[in-house]
Amino acid sequence: MQDPEENSDQATSLPGKLSLKNKLWEIIFEAETPSGKFFDVALLWVIGASVLAVMLESVASIDLRYHKQLATAEWVFTIIFSIEYLLRIWLVRRPMKYIFSFYGIVDLLSCLPSYVALAFGGGTPYAVIRLLRLLRMFRVLKMVSHVRGANTIMRGLAASRAKITVFFFAVLILAMIAGTLMFIVESNQEGTSFTNIPVSIYYSIVTITTLGFGDITPHTALGQFFTSIMVLAGYAIIAVPTGIVTSDMIKVAMRPDETTDACPGCGIHGHLPDASYCRKCGESLETPETQRESQ
Repeated sequence: MQDPEENSDQATSLPGKLSLKNKLWEIIFEAETPSGKFFDVALLWVIGASVLAVMLESVASIDLRYHKQLATAEWVFTIIFSIEYLLRIWLVRRPMKYIFSFYGIVDLLSCLPSYVALAFGGGTPYAVIRLLRLLRMFRVLKMVSHVRGANTIMRGLAASRAKITVFFFAVLILAMIAGTLMFIVESNQEGTSFTNIPVSIYYSIVTITTLGFGDITPHTALGQFFTSIMVLAGYAIIAVPTGIVTSDMIKVAMRPDETTDACPGCGIHGHLPDASYCRKCGESLETPETQRESQ
């Protein structure tokens, strides 16, 4: 049988523990509170400073003079990101959902480069991975003024992916046909650059997309005619995906507004105001604090 005083101590210490965890949750995951906004803005500055340090490290003259300071700054940023990553795992109810989510993987990759460089030596090859920290800005820019626009863009792109996929393969088939025709027309010319069909398809893709590198040029009048047709078709084609994505974004923008409340289970944002459960993991959106208030 437990001592009543021990039970009393546990009862009084439990709210303190919950309040600390709830306070950290409010700071790290919520964006509408003063502490949450301050954390988001501070994190933006840290991300920007870490990316700036990576860029400066790639300049030989600066790295030669300030290598020690840049290395120290890199470790400071890495420790900050590591602490934040571990806190997020501790705060969510379903850590595995967060760890294997898109932003969970981005958060992990933002911490790994320094540890990998320490384990295997060298640091320059991992600079590209460090630049993934820029993706964290999409997580941080979840404040009320940004969440609506961010969700509109992301969901508009997701809604149009089937149409864009069909359009992509249609353009690819057109480029293959045009490239084959250019090979037939130009391959017999002396000093031609259309030596095979893959090279000719590359030329048609560059021409249809209106890039025009100029590394391959047609010599015959018929080849120049086909090139002109491809350029004109390219200008008409460019407008198609823009219209597809724009129309889907408009449909998404007409949907009800979403909140910036984070799911206690996986930490994802973008729920409807009347939602009771997370749209991704199904966890109840009520935090321990709100549950106590409702009681």
